[in-house]
Amino acid sequence: MRYLLLALALSGVTGTAVAVAQTKPAATPAPGSASVKTQLQALHYGNVRDLRRGPDGQWTGKATQNGVEKRVTISPKGVVTAR
Repeated sequence: MRYLLLALALSGVTGTAVAVAQTKPAATPAPGSASVKTQLQALHYGNVRDLRRGPDGQWTGKATQNGVEKRVTISPKGVVTAR
């Protein structure tokens, strides 16, 4: 009887731990400079360089489009602005 109670108690504790572990939301990694560079290249920017991430989550850098060098800003949502 003791072993049965011990087994039930241990299975209840592990079941709770597993349930708690499964309810945590999966963290989505922030895009790195490689994915930002790939996004810019897909938009026909070349020679992407000097990418830096600001404290607000925006990426800034330089890229060339149609032979013209531009300063690019990529928002955390992926919106590209070129000047």
